[in-house]
Amino acid sequence: MERPMPTGRERTFADHEIIVSKTDLKGRITYANHTFIQISGYFEEELLGQPHNLIRHPDMPRSVFKLLWNTIQSGEEIFAYVVNLCKNGDHYWVLAHVTPTFNLSGEIIGYHSNRRVPERQALEKVIPLYRSLKHIEEASLDWRTGIQNATVELLSQQNAAGMEYDEYIFAL
Repeated sequence: MERPMPTGRERTFADHEIIVSKTDLKGRITYANHTFIQISGYFEEELLGQPHNLIRHPDMPRSVFKLLWNTIQSGEEIFAYVVNLCKNGDHYWVLAHVTPTFNLSGEIIGYHSNRRVPERQALEKVIPLYRSLKHIEEASLDWRTGIQNATVELLSQQNAAGMEYDEYIFAL
């Protein structure tokens, strides 16, 4: 499926609404609730079976997703601010809470994400941080090195604040 070009227009959803999705171990969407379908602009049939990064906005630092995936694959939960891309090119910000899903044997069998409307004052700090991380990623000739350099920067800011990642994110 071809990705749309960003329009620069932001969409929002109500504070009481929660975007919910589930994926398999490879990140392919296995469930999308009505709010997810409505805000993204995709039909359910277009989402199911597709990689969740179908909605990844090009301004979203890959280093944040690397940290997210490393965390959930290790069996831990994570909170992260994410900007997503709608089918028509509009975007929307979320505060995502992503958790692994376990079977009765304790093995990870998929992932579950609840996403809420983020506080605007937090985004005023997140947007410049993400812009900086994205700049670091793009400054390298090799994309893997760029992600690694941006991850080091993100973790150094977190460590300088003397906080764990989730604490740092909520302090923004």
